[in-house]
Amino acid sequence: MTTELLLGGVVYSPAAPDATAMAVTDGTVVWVGSDDVGRALHPDAQITDLHGRFVAPGFVDSHVHLTSTGLGLAGLTLNDATDRSDCLRRVAEFAAVTDEGELIWGLGWDDSAWQGVDPDEGRYPTTSEIDAVVGTLPVYLARIDEHSAVASTALRRLVPDLADAVGHHPEEPLVAEAHHLVRGAARQLVTAAQRTRAQRRALDLAAAHGVVAVHENGGPDISGLDDFLSLADLEHPVEVRRYWGQAVETAEHARELLAISRADALAGDLFIDGAIGSHTAWLTSPYTDEPGHTGISYLDYETIRDHIRACTEIGVQAGFHVIGDAATESVVAAFDELATQLGTPALARCVHRLEHAEMVSVAQAAVLARCGVVASMQPLFDAEWGGPGDLYEQRLGPERAAGLNNFAAHAREGLALSFSSDAPVTPIDPWSSIRAAVHHHQPRNAISARGAFAAATRGGWRAAGINDGLTGTLVPGAPASYAVFDIDDLVVAGSHASVQRWSTDPRSRVPALPDLAPEARLPRCVRTVHRDRVVFDAGILDGGPA
Repeated sequence: MTTELLLGGVVYSPAAPDATAMAVTDGTVVWVGSDDVGRALHPDAQITDLHGRFVAPGFVDSHVHLTSTGLGLAGLTLNDATDRSDCLRRVAEFAAVTDEGELIWGLGWDDSAWQGVDPDEGRYPTTSEIDAVVGTLPVYLARIDEHSAVASTALRRLVPDLADAVGHHPEEPLVAEAHHLVRGAARQLVTAAQRTRAQRRALDLAAAHGVVAVHENGGPDISGLDDFLSLADLEHPVEVRRYWGQAVETAEHARELLAISRADALAGDLFIDGAIGSHTAWLTSPYTDEPGHTGISYLDYETIRDHIRACTEIGVQAGFHVIGDAATESVVAAFDELATQLGTPALARCVHRLEHAEMVSVAQAAVLARCGVVASMQPLFDAEWGGPGDLYEQRLGPERAAGLNNFAAHAREGLALSFSSDAPVTPIDPWSSIRAAVHHHQPRNAISARGAFAAATRGGWRAAGINDGLTGTLVPGAPASYAVFDIDDLVVAGSHASVQRWSTDPRSRVPALPDLAPEARLPRCVRTVHRDRVVFDAGILDGGPA
């Protein structure tokens, strides 16, 4: 047996809130406590001097798209484009250094944030405008939410009968079926080697941020089966749990699809609706900035209900992409009906999940909690689009926008939370996500730092169906999956005064966390370890014999 003793730091452990040291033997945490006791108990251990650094359970990002994230990291990103002309300029510059016939896969344009003296600068680029700067190159430019895209004529021509598809427009961004078809055509132009490099690039980035596991959300319309199957064979120390988003009708159908896709579960991006930014989230009342339009519904009630029932019968996770309040109504009604028919214990054992769950009422959260559902949510959505005048208010108006991403209400009703990035929609950056949940634009929707940290660590394992009380923590007997961070200050604080009063009481024995104030420097990862295997190392930790 080999034991490593990490000492001289701060170890985040509910077993010992004041711990400065941790011992790991053959991939398992065997002890946490003080330096002196650690040296006495483990005299022959290999010593790692933390020099005051912070040791925490490894993060889990419970909603990612690895290939798209990796392509964006090495390709054309438009997140910083300031208006239509700037977006077109960036596309033109990228096209100038792109070989003839090679795909340009661009990500991240967000017209809701564009401003300029000319009102025309605040709109999306058209097909003709893209063609004018790229010529005959195939170009796919996904909006930041990845539920609509601008495509060049060269790419559009790869899809027969595209003009007949729902969501087609010859000049405007494509949505719904038309978008899915063009995205599929773009995927076919990505080689297997490019895809593998992109997946590794994304996982390396995750590891460098203290992430030890991710949940890939695949499906016929988002990534394709080839991409999804390639991840099953990818060798990388960051753990990948794979969700395939395709509806099934019966238990036999579910077993068949699991075997074909080699998926861990039939959940993730099984679209009930789209996204608010693309006007495709399914709403009960029209969009404020597009009167008469309530979005798109991809699945009817019976399909939703039958999918949950089939998965429950074979004991596997089901789940859906759900954003709009009409989409939420439909899926909550299905769970409520099945709770009566199958019983809540049968549903809860499967740990079904909802992705995003942005417009969930208090009553709906209670139903979902009773059924043991997990909400995989993205706090950076509020950070990006929840401010005054930002996208949520533009699309929904102030009153509806104020109720989005209500982490506090979900938690109060007992709805389990798991935090994620939806990369490449927002970055894989767990500490930024935690800070966004603590400093929500609507203070009443915020949760404490401790609650947000739990949602980003053990909450991710819970979303994967693992709730053994050990995984995702640093206590004796837990898997040695952790990250080491450089930090400035440690604090014990809540998201608002009422939480802060009890959580700072020294009698509460609450472990401290890094300062997550808006002006504070966020922790920087220097080493990530998953099940005792180093997955990232900045090369600055000291090690040596006892």
